[in-house]
Amino acid sequence: MKNIFLLLFYFFICFCFYLIFFYAPIEATQGVVQKIFYFHVASAFAMYLGFGLSALFAIGYLLKRNISWDIHSHTGAGVGLVFASMVLLSGPLWAKPIWGTWWTWDPRLTTTLLIWLIFASSLLVRDFFYDQGKGKVLAALITLFGLIDMPLIFLSVKLWRGIHPSVLGQKNSMPIEMRITLIVSIFGIFFLFALLYYFTYRIYSLEQHLRGKR
Repeated sequence: MKNIFLLLFYFFICFCFYLIFFYAPIEATQGVVQKIFYFHVASAFAMYLGFGLSALFAIGYLLKRNISWDIHSHTGAGVGLVFASMVLLSGPLWAKPIWGTWWTWDPRLTTTLLIWLIFASSLLVRDFFYDQGKGKVLAALITLFGLIDMPLIFLSVKLWRGIHPSVLGQKNSMPIEMRITLIVSIFGIFFLFALLYYFTYRIYSLEQHLRGKR
């Protein structure tokens, strides 16, 4: 299965690069820097998926104390943090030429940074407590705070006044070429997410197995 996902990832990423640089038109006002948008938005979707899975399995672990669910929660947090970092790194690269600054405390940027800190904290708590049940429970509880922040990120451009655009919610806001390119980008990042999730879960499972033998 992982080989199939790897082939699909290569296909979609290569196809995505082709569409970005040779198919999708250059945005009229932002210019070529707007092309960061495709990876930025796709990474945001992957971030939501990773943190959402982490929160879902955290709830399951708190209810059932199933170690496998804790490993899934740990995996989702770790992989989600990778894509959250991609969002926070690609955002300033896009923002600097457009807004004239690398960072501004815009509501969406602030809530995204907050969720990064929340899930980074959940991973640090695990390392601090090593393999104790207390660390797993505390990490799961911290993860639930991230679950509260996720809808705030999505709704922030509507709830508070900010400069971050709300492109996806606007009808006919993008030409069809841009929409197709974005969809292909999302598929490419999804298969990257699946590969990272698979290998990370295997690593965390092996760590848990080795700790259990000590």
